[in-house]
Amino acid sequence: MATEALSLKGVNALYGESHVLHGVSFALQPGRILALLGRNGAGKTTCMNTVVGFLPARDGDIRLFGESIARLPPEAIARKGIGLVPQGRRVFASLTVRENLIVAARSRKDGTRWALEPVFEIFPRLKERHAQAAGSLSGGEQQMLAIGRALMGNPSVLLMDEPSEGLAPQLVAEVGRIIARLKSEGQSIVLVEQNVKLALELADDVVLLNTGRVVFAGGVDAVRDDQALITQHLGVF
Repeated sequence: MATEALSLKGVNALYGESHVLHGVSFALQPGRILALLGRNGAGKTTCMNTVVGFLPARDGDIRLFGESIARLPPEAIARKGIGLVPQGRRVFASLTVRENLIVAARSRKDGTRWALEPVFEIFPRLKERHAQAAGSLSGGEQQMLAIGRALMGNPSVLLMDEPSEGLAPQLVAEVGRIIARLKSEGQSIVLVEQNVKLALELADDVVLLNTGRVVFAGGVDAVRDDQALITQHLGVF
């Protein structure tokens, strides 16, 4: 029985002739949050796109609870249990909130936790606006919808790409509370986040990327306690 929820081993990926991921290896443990951090252009979103199959890995392996998903198309990877909250939200603007959620609904053989009512329970504002066009929501509401839509697929691993981007401080705090709640309910999460303070508050483990290479992988305390590491690879104080 595999103990790793998600593992990447020696993953290389290219955009055309440009080599963007260089032998990337890391592992997410079940029920934990792994923060994938780095400066702009470090390869974080590229890594997420490779996991979900938008950018095929040239070589290496990607495993979901021990099963290789590296050569599968994106729709098959989603069916296997990878959920994505994409950078920039990307809700279906012309569909209602309810329609955005329903279109993403997927049951799972190992149990269906998320459906409309549980999502509305965790996001009451979405319930209030269920008949409203998604494109007319505020940025914060669209982010809640993007998270809710990903949950409707009942993922075993949830990838979250910059969920706090562009949000007011009170909404950033709300997103943080939601992520913490999902973890408390056993959700395995890879969190890509430019808000380093938020990421380090939520994460159990950290992987630092620099120009498509892993330069650190370990527990969150080791990063919190190493200001030089933070400054060198994240550029924050």
